[in-house]
Amino acid sequence: MKPLRQAAPEEEHFEVWEENWETVVMFLRMQTQWAVTMGGYVGLKYEVLLGASGLMSLYDVSNPREMLEDLQVMEAAALAELNKSDK
Repeated sequence: MKPLRQAAPEEEHFEVWEENWETVVMFLRMQTQWAVTMGGYVGLKYEVLLGASGLMSLYDVSNPREMLEDLQVMEAAALAELNKSDK
């Protein structure tokens, strides 16, 4: 029996407004920092992001509160996609 071939994923192109670029890059830095339970993805691990040794400090984020709020919007959208049921 021949193995099934999977179609190559389509490339998706999108635009990021300049004022959102720093937040998008931080979101990508956090891509391996999801809290997960048996029920699915819960959210980002904020302890990795915040605090004296967190990513915001490491990358010298000028307005941490604003970035956190922007990241939470991205996180909510990502959670909706990650936890979609394929039923």
